This record gives sequence, structure tokens and C-alpha cells, in this order.
Amino acid sequence: IIDFYAEWCGPCKSIAPVLEELAAEYEGEIYIYKIDTEAEQELASAFGIRSIPSLLFVPMDEAPQMAQGAMPKSAFKEAIESVLLKKK
Repeated sequence: IIDFYAEWCGPCKSIAPVLEELAAEYEGEIYIYKIDTEAEQELASAFGIRSIPSLLFVPMDEAPQMAQGAMPKSAFKEAIESVLLKKK
């Protein structure tokens, strides 16, 4: 999962602890990367990031899927299980 965020973004701050919990829960199964859109403007532009938080779910052998906005932990878990781990 690639988390496109900014320090000043309230919803970004609200999902940060959730992403940390998920990184611990799924340790060894998934990786979560954080990209500061303020510091990495060219990279954010290359990915077409227009609003934050934007989260890019990148399965190994399939097309990436973008989700925007703060999601509850249950929605993250569902996406991880179905998109990344193919458990559902």
C-alpha cells in the first residue's frame, strides 16, 4: 500500500495510526509506504494525486487500485484481504 499524504492533512493524520496497526498485523505479508506529497510533488503528480489521503493498493500480479479519502480500519482490512492477499 502506498499512502500519499501531507503533514497538514487532518484525514491523513487520522488514518496514520490505523496504517501502523495494519502494518503490524500483516507484518511479512504486506508493506505500507508513505509518500509526503509536499516533499515529493513530482512523484505525486506522476501518480495523478489530486486529493489526499490517496492510497494505492498494489497487488503483485495485477493492476494497482486507487482509493481516496480516510477509510475505517474495517475497509482497509477488506481491501488488504481481497485485493492484496486474495483471501476473499
